[in-house]
Amino acid sequence: MAKTKRRYVCQACGSVSHRWQGQCADCGEWNTLSEEAPATVFSQKHDLSSGGRPILFEPLDVPGKALERRATGLAEFDRALGGGLVPGSAILMGGDPGIGKSTLLLQAAGRIAKAGGDVVYVSGEEAAGQVRMRAARLGLADAPIRLAAATSVRDILTTLHTMEPPALLVIDSIQTMHSDTIEGAPGTVSQVRGCAFELIRYAKESGAALVLVGHVTKDGAIAGPRVLEHMVDVVMSFEGERSHQYRILRSLKNRFGAVDEIGVFAMEGDGLEEVANPSMLFLSGRDEPLAGSAVFPALEGTRPVLVEVQALIVRLQSGATPRRAVVGWDSGRLAMLLAVLESRCGLNFSSAEVYLNVAGGYRLADPAADLAVAAALVSALADRPLPKGAIWFGEVSLAGEIRPVAHPGVRLREALKLGFDRGHGPTGSAEKVAGIAFEGLPSLAKLVDRIVS
Repeated sequence: MAKTKRRYVCQACGSVSHRWQGQCADCGEWNTLSEEAPATVFSQKHDLSSGGRPILFEPLDVPGKALERRATGLAEFDRALGGGLVPGSAILMGGDPGIGKSTLLLQAAGRIAKAGGDVVYVSGEEAAGQVRMRAARLGLADAPIRLAAATSVRDILTTLHTMEPPALLVIDSIQTMHSDTIEGAPGTVSQVRGCAFELIRYAKESGAALVLVGHVTKDGAIAGPRVLEHMVDVVMSFEGERSHQYRILRSLKNRFGAVDEIGVFAMEGDGLEEVANPSMLFLSGRDEPLAGSAVFPALEGTRPVLVEVQALIVRLQSGATPRRAVVGWDSGRLAMLLAVLESRCGLNFSSAEVYLNVAGGYRLADPAADLAVAAALVSALADRPLPKGAIWFGEVSLAGEIRPVAHPGVRLREALKLGFDRGHGPTGSAEKVAGIAFEGLPSLAKLVDRIVS
């Protein structure tokens, strides 16, 4: 093969030279020669500006086919998905090891199969016998699921193209899949991205709903390339502590529904059971009011959930370094709230250890939890229980003001269903809900006066 000759083009006058030099011989400018590769047979062959087939454009104002969803048989799963499975969609589900991802998907696959839908379940981590044992424990041994233990994407797609497209295709997990056209071991960035692309393309062309199970890192993020989350339509996270029986299925991205919708499950001996009223679950065991306990109406997507925020203040000897421990909330947010209480309200937390916990293993991300956390902290510091039947919500600013939050009426109505008769929040932001009294608090100082007095 002939060696490609180098050419250097002056950026000022355009003259061409076959060797580099500091000054252009034609225009006299300095440092203007830059190397340019001439056109070769390889570059002409890989020119993408021609040689393809024309694509068809569709007008935007023409109504398309109505979106049809398929119910999974699990109402909480359908809620997190936005109403059910969309044909041709790609769903990525992540979660800690042993949290119940495979159990949840096997239950959904079994119910769809019993309802008449064709389901293909491909396991790359477990043998077919292990999946069959789990199905028997869940009472799904008679479900007509097409089960296979395989890791080659070529073999999987070759088999799928010889049959009718299934209603649901489950790949457990994408990190175990490999393609013989890509170098690298299974689980590497190139393998995960390439295998996911081929499977997603099959789902889009055939109309099968695809569910990919993904591993997570130590920080809880889905392992693998970040582009994997951009390729799929729905990203779901299965959360919860393995020491607790409660699991939360959270939608982090959804092209077909609302984001931050959640489904709540309880892990029982025969599988995951749906929790229709999660507020009762997170508030169980509250018989008598205790100091340091406040009830907060959290809002997850369109669903209100009442959770209990617990605080404990422990006085230390002088000179000891106090500790701050948080479970279920942002530790940086707690540090900011303690600073506001000390600076704006004159409270002293510098010589005390502060422990904060959200009961039931729940994780709060709603900024409206500031007021409930502040009420729990002040109640624990003063050793005075909060009024029974009261809820607290509102965002706290650095100036100590309590600012409005989204959907106060939805929060109050959910509290009314569970027997709460009073609410505390930002002044002038709440809708009037019959049956529950609302008291507006303009600042944290008013909150301290309300609790202490």
